Amino acid sequence: MKIETCDLPTSPARLAAVRDVLAAASRADGVDAFSEQFLLGLADPRAGHRHLLAVEDDEVLGLAACDAASCELVVAPAYRRRGVGTALLGAVDGADVWAHGNLPAAQALARGQGREMTRRLLVMAVEGEQLRAVARYEARDDVEALDLAESVRRHGRDAVEEAWLAANNEAFSWHPEQGGWDRARLSRAQETDWFAEEDVLLLWDAGSPREPRLAGFHWTKWHTEETRAFGEVYVVGLATAFRGRGLGDPLLRLGLQHLADKGADRVILYVEADNEPAVRVYEGLGFHVAEEHAVWSEPAE
Repeated sequence: MKIETCDLPTSPARLAAVRDVLAAASRADGVDAFSEQFLLGLADPRAGHRHLLAVEDDEVLGLAACDAASCELVVAPAYRRRGVGTALLGAVDGADVWAHGNLPAAQALARGQGREMTRRLLVMAVEGEQLRAVARYEARDDVEALDLAESVRRHGRDAVEEAWLAANNEAFSWHPEQGGWDRARLSRAQETDWFAEEDVLLLWDAGSPREPRLAGFHWTKWHTEETRAFGEVYVVGLATAFRGRGLGDPLLRLGLQHLADKGADRVILYVEADNEPAVRVYEGLGFHVAEEHAVWSEPAE
């Protein structure tokens, strides 16, 4: 077995083999080994990801994909417990590595290499009657809710997207994946197959119609990869100037109602495990922890 660097976006055969490995791992583990951004980065050179393949006799046994902040790793189910994961983990040069699902085998591999869990990301879900009970948005006089398409018709795409980016980057200035976005990153995000302008909900300040001010946004996602489609609270953020005005709860419910009206019987969201206030809010709405993801890091010297 050898570890080789591969430019996957320009290597169709290797790309197809990697996707087969990821599909097999998803079936075996019940969770995707790669996050959405790393899946997109397999074929999109703009992501700038580095790909390391474990190969034997021209067969792909596993893959590590890395960006500037972290790596994600997968081993084909048929080749596990043969040192493939250890070899890939050693090849990422000490970078933080995600374990999606934080499965026992991944924990054992990471701990066996002296790594420590430094971040936990929870997937929380609400279903059925409880979802319908909380998916109720009550309109307010101080803000107006519009979807992205209607917002663009009223205010122009440049103004809307700049306001959206500003609110996002204020809300997530601390976040390693969601913070620091620019128009190019936002445009790439809108290229995904699932993106729909009707699923991006924006709250505009009703007191400044001539100079539109964005109070916050709720970007929802509609999942169709399962037999019963479901929704996701993809990203929710408030602009700094509008915090402390009681807009967080209605903004969340605005998206939940949109997804319920669309036919969702289940809605998920992702939240950092150490964001205890947010976790309590979601639990109060009936969300429960469905799964978790974790980052494993080499110990600080």
